[in-house]
Amino acid sequence: MAIKEENSVVGIEYELTEAGKDEVLDSNKGGAPLEFIIGKGQLIPGLEKQLVGMSAGESADILVKAEEAYGLRDEEAVQKLPKEQFEGIELEKGMSLYGQGQNGETIQVTVVDFDDESVTVDFNHPLAGKDLMFNVTVVSERDATEEEAQTGQVGGGGCADGSCGCSH
Repeated sequence: MAIKEENSVVGIEYELTEAGKDEVLDSNKGGAPLEFIIGKGQLIPGLEKQLVGMSAGESADILVKAEEAYGLRDEEAVQKLPKEQFEGIELEKGMSLYGQGQNGETIQVTVVDFDDESVTVDFNHPLAGKDLMFNVTVVSERDATEEEAQTGQVGGGGCADGSCGCSH
């Protein structure tokens, strides 16, 4: 059975590199598969789009251009903030910090530079502007249950004793 454009529960094993480079940026090979529901925005658009039509057991190298991954770099997303906002943090160039956005969402920033008065941070995703190469194997594929399709959560919530490994 091939992965459909929506409401397919898919499990993949993957290795991620920047296109044209050898350094592995992320991988779950040898671990638990990454499970998600197609059509729920849980995966970068370019990867999800290219998984549609694949079947369990199938492998592929999938190139995802920056525009369909984490977007292009936005130079306006590099901002200088007062150092007081970082009180109690031992700053290092290149470190990632996490905070809350205006709508309560978690945001990640990278410290670009700092001095006694200000800290320059980059709000771009660390992979923004990069073309990505995924070496992917589809481990599993099935139709989502009605509950999964509605909630967007793989496995639903029917495990009150916590034995199914889902997070509450």
